[in-house]
Parts: sequence; C-alpha cells; structure tokens
Amino acid sequence: MDRVLSLPLFWRVCAINGAVFTLGTLALVLSPATVSARTLGSEMLVLAVGLVVIVVLNGMLLRAVLRPLDELRSVMAAVDLRHPGRRHAAAGSEPAHALVAGFNAMLDRLEQERSASTARILQAQEAERQRIAQELHDEVGQSLTAVLLGLTQAMRDASPEVARELELVRETTRTSLEEVRRIAQRLRPGVLADLGLLNALSSLASDLAARTGVTVRRGFLPGLPALSPEVELVVYRVAQEALTNVARHARASTVEVGLTRRGGLLVLRVADDGLGAGEAAGAGVQGMRERAETVGGTLELRPRGGGGTEVLLEVPVGRTS
Repeated sequence: MDRVLSLPLFWRVCAINGAVFTLGTLALVLSPATVSARTLGSEMLVLAVGLVVIVVLNGMLLRAVLRPLDELRSVMAAVDLRHPGRRHAAAGSEPAHALVAGFNAMLDRLEQERSASTARILQAQEAERQRIAQELHDEVGQSLTAVLLGLTQAMRDASPEVARELELVRETTRTSLEEVRRIAQRLRPGVLADLGLLNALSSLASDLAARTGVTVRRGFLPGLPALSPEVELVVYRVAQEALTNVARHARASTVEVGLTRRGGLLVLRVADDGLGAGEAAGAGVQGMRERAETVGGTLELRPRGGGGTEVLLEVPVGRTS
C-alpha cells in the first residue's frame, strides 16, 4: 500500500481502475452467471447490476484519491498572505497527503519571506523618516529661523506701516517653523528615545487633544516589562496611526488610549466613540497589522460597544519582566 501511495497521481488512478476491472472480470469468471447468444432479460439485469457496482466502486475509490485535491483548491482560492495561518489539514493516510504537505510548506516559506521583507521595508521606511526629519530640522528649520531673525531686524529699521506688514510675514514664518518641527517630530519620535514609551504615548494623546479638541482618556498600567526598541517602536507607530485615523475619519468626541499587560501579552487599546471604521482607514490598518507581525503580535480592528471603533494590539512579551 505504501508503494502504491508513493506513485504519481496518474498511475494511482490507473491502478484503481485496473483493480476494479480485474475484480469485475474475476467475478464474471468465477461466478456461475452466463450470457446466452440471445441475451435474456434476467441476464441484462445481472449485467446492469454488475456495471453499476463497478462504476460505484470505481467512483468511491477515485473520490478518496481526488477529494483532498478539491479541498486543497478551495484553500488555495481562499489563501491571503495578509492574513497568514490558513492551512489544509490533511490526514496522513490520504493519497494526496504529500501534495497537501508540500502546499502547506510552501505557504510557510512564503509567509516567512513576506514577514522578513515587511520587516526590511519598515526598517528602511524608519531610516528614511529619520533622514527626512533630520533634513527638515537642519535645513528648512534653520533657514526659517534665519528668516525670522532677519525679519525681526528689518522691523526695527522699518517705518510703522512697513513694520506691520513685516509682523504679518513674521507670524506666518513662525507658524511654518512650528509646523516643520511638528512634522519632524512625527517622522522621528525623539520623545520615544528620550523619555520612554509611556511619555511618548502621552505626547501623542496630548497632541491629538490640542489639534482637534477631542477628549483623550489615558490609562497606562504601571510596572510594564522592559521592552525592546523594536516593540516600543511598533507600539508607538500603531498608536500614532490609530490616533491619526481618529482625527481624520472618526469625528469622535472621546478617545481612550490604554497600555496594559495581560498574562504574557502587552496590550495597546485605542477606542473612540466616532462613526466607526471605514474604507478610508483600510491602508493604514493593513500597515498596522504588518508592523504587529514583525514583532510576533496581532492587531484587531472591531466595533466598539456603544458605537465607534476599537483598535487592539497584542504583542507577546513573556510572563516575566
């Protein structure tokens, strides 16, 4: 039997058909049934029953061989690398076990390669963010600062009418400088490296409240375990993206931001009482999921009880700090 199961599928089908036809031939040879020169009705009935038995037996045997392939086709049609983990559970005795096992192994390799590629892309993205933030701070920021100093000096020597115009220009320049600094801060979270994750999350919440007027409730559990820089960056970026989606799409009046520990999981929760998740947030949510996967975490977007949306990030950190 093991030798038969190791044959290619074509030869397995041929072997099954040959075995069925052989059994039918032996049944005709060994049984007392005969066929007259002019076939009788009773003999036609016997032949018809024998044919039905052969066809049914052949179909049952072929179904046992080919059913796993149909199931595998259904799994292949439903596989989405953005939602990893789906596999075809094949029994060890099925003839198509080797094919199913090969397909599952291929999915394992694809998911591992995709995870590694995503991690490299995100690392390159963070490096590019830092480079752009540095250039904004060093080049654009310094240039705008020099313009402010020049305008201040020019206002001292200008007439009152010209000074009023220069004051308007100076205020516009100062606003632009502050916006450049905010953009640089969002691109490179210096507060994360300088003050830690909890202070960085508090800064994000305060910035959202200042920009939008939304009430932000913070709940951070003390005594969190020591986290690696990669995990801290993932938590920070997920919270940043979630709060950005709230500001852009949710039209919420209250947002809750919490960071706690549940067993061996670090749990970040961002919930709002707005309109709920929409299509506009799809790309951002997928980016958050990909970030979570790079540190072995999971991200779930679900409706919040009472209305709104809840983003839940869970990252394994071990049961001891």
